[in-house]
Amino acid sequence: MKLLEYQAKKIFLDYGIRTPRGNLVDSVRKAREAVTRLGTVAIKAQVPVGGRGKAGGIQFADSPDYAELVAMDLLGSEVRGAKVGRLLIEEKIDFTDELYLGVTVDRRTRSYVVLASREGGVDIEEVSSMTPESIVRHSVDPVIGLRDHHSRRIADLLGYSGDEMFSLASIIGRLYRVAWEKDVELTEINPLVLTPDGFVALDARLNIDTNALFRHPDLVEVSRSGGFSDLSTREIKAQDHGLTYVELDGNIGIVGNGAGLTMATLDTVTLYGGRPANFLDLGGGASAERIEAGVSFVMEDSRVKAVFVNILGGITRCDDIAKGLVMARSRMGADIPLVVRLVGTNEEKGRRFLRAQGISTLETMEEAAERAVSLVGGS
Repeated sequence: MKLLEYQAKKIFLDYGIRTPRGNLVDSVRKAREAVTRLGTVAIKAQVPVGGRGKAGGIQFADSPDYAELVAMDLLGSEVRGAKVGRLLIEEKIDFTDELYLGVTVDRRTRSYVVLASREGGVDIEEVSSMTPESIVRHSVDPVIGLRDHHSRRIADLLGYSGDEMFSLASIIGRLYRVAWEKDVELTEINPLVLTPDGFVALDARLNIDTNALFRHPDLVEVSRSGGFSDLSTREIKAQDHGLTYVELDGNIGIVGNGAGLTMATLDTVTLYGGRPANFLDLGGGASAERIEAGVSFVMEDSRVKAVFVNILGGITRCDDIAKGLVMARSRMGADIPLVVRLVGTNEEKGRRFLRAQGISTLETMEEAAERAVSLVGGS
């Protein structure tokens, strides 16, 4: 989940990382009022994309009149494909030095890595490509974390000494705490600038691991009030219902039990020319009520023209699956055809129950996939 700049800066402030004074506005009138209070300002489009400055999404104004013009130009426009609905208006900061500071996940070492460079205010990927030697990297041992002496060493390698070194080391430690405590995939300050009063974060980037949101109810609310989640509206709704669901772009609903079986079902449907509308894994030991909830949820999708339910019964009992399927069809109606494969514990009992309700079953995944594809007319 990508937080907008103003949301990330609120979290930074909670951790003691200084940011410029500013106001979030959503109208030209409020923009004028903010500039009247703050003086010369930076006007920044709040969109979840990088490169805002190059795309015209960050502009400066030194008068209320000019701020009005900038706000009129930005509000309702698009910056790199993202519509601008709000602006962050901040006091313009004079500084003597700028740098890049970030914490991200190193997939190779499976740990956090702190990245820092004196070349702040520019794309870090460009810096990495052109002058990789200018980037200081410190891999964090997850057992011991980032200690104060590690942070001081990073600041020292960047060329800072004395009070500036200790001040920067403190910010490095605070940014790492943000990453660790908020389950962050990536957090950046670019640029972090040095002023006569110390370091100030002029920008803020914070990407939260969506799979960890259950630990952060406050961030769930943020995602629904302006944060940009990687999840679709239906995926968020499924999460609320405790369903493991991924939305895809097809028209055949997929329900399975177990991630491996469900992924194999997607592949088989695709092999026969179909397009899965979703991935939904019921997990093991699913009750009839959970089956009903999952299948009904898939049927609620207006894109779905048929639902393929593929069950391998172990601790999951096929007769419970059958009861849940009948409950779902009773709840949602029979307009959307069900294609069912039941194999495993109590499979014959489950099949008899379904036959009595007018629902046929198939024995192989290939047969069932082919049937589902034929029902929707191929791809």
